[in-house]
Amino acid sequence: MNIKVWGCRGSLPSPGPENNKYGGNTSCVQVYDKDTCIILDAGSGIQRLGRFLSPEIKEIHILLTHLHIDHTMGLGFFLPLYNPTVEVHLWGPSSSTDPLLQRLRRYFSAPLFPVRLGDLPNHPIIHELSMTDFELGRFKIKSEYVCHPGPTLAYRIQYENSIFAYIPDHELRIGSADFPNNPEWTSGFEIANNADLLFHDGSYTIKEYPQKIGWGHSAVKDVILFAQMCKVKRLAVFHHEPTNTDQQLDEILLGNLKDQTFDFQIEMCREGNTYSF
Repeated sequence: MNIKVWGCRGSLPSPGPENNKYGGNTSCVQVYDKDTCIILDAGSGIQRLGRFLSPEIKEIHILLTHLHIDHTMGLGFFLPLYNPTVEVHLWGPSSSTDPLLQRLRRYFSAPLFPVRLGDLPNHPIIHELSMTDFELGRFKIKSEYVCHPGPTLAYRIQYENSIFAYIPDHELRIGSADFPNNPEWTSGFEIANNADLLFHDGSYTIKEYPQKIGWGHSAVKDVILFAQMCKVKRLAVFHHEPTNTDQQLDEILLGNLKDQTFDFQIEMCREGNTYSF
């Protein structure tokens, strides 16, 4: 399994020299082998990804966790959507109100965007997901709802014996009254359990979190406890708060690791990082 990070910033693109290390693009992660191209979320990072994709790729699967603007804002700027020889599949959460197609059309319409979904050379193939198991090439994928405002999915992707868990927007303490002591009652546990690599929302410090309860995001300290609970091998904290600079992110990580030892690797996710396992 090969993974490349094209964006790991949360809520809003945050370019600038103070953010060069971790990057300013919002959520977009590429998962691929030689035959299958999967893209997790269509944040601003997908624009650059589209420019560098091999022209030999003729089928692309975009798996959306949810439809908040920071996870969809790059979709209309993804060049393969305008290539009539490329087949694009859009996967996303089902809703009790509107179909996924109708919700996507809101983005591809005035005043948000000048190109309508129906104007694309090939209409993307839409797939609605809930608690679903499915396969794309040699990848086995599990989707599951997690705690975040609006229908929001997390994804567990297995390739042979390797497991990657992707939970970019998630509020851990909303999902369990006794976090982190009851794994089975913790939102996202089945997705992350025994993962080789976990990307997980860590937008806040533990001091900031009480003022932002219900916003749908987690504190870095809680993310580490969650990773420990799930017995992951490597944690990359994701969805960085847009106002946090590289220096602040480094300080947050060091503050959470100080005087503690863990039996798994912990890092701040960084745009441009690649993983192979």
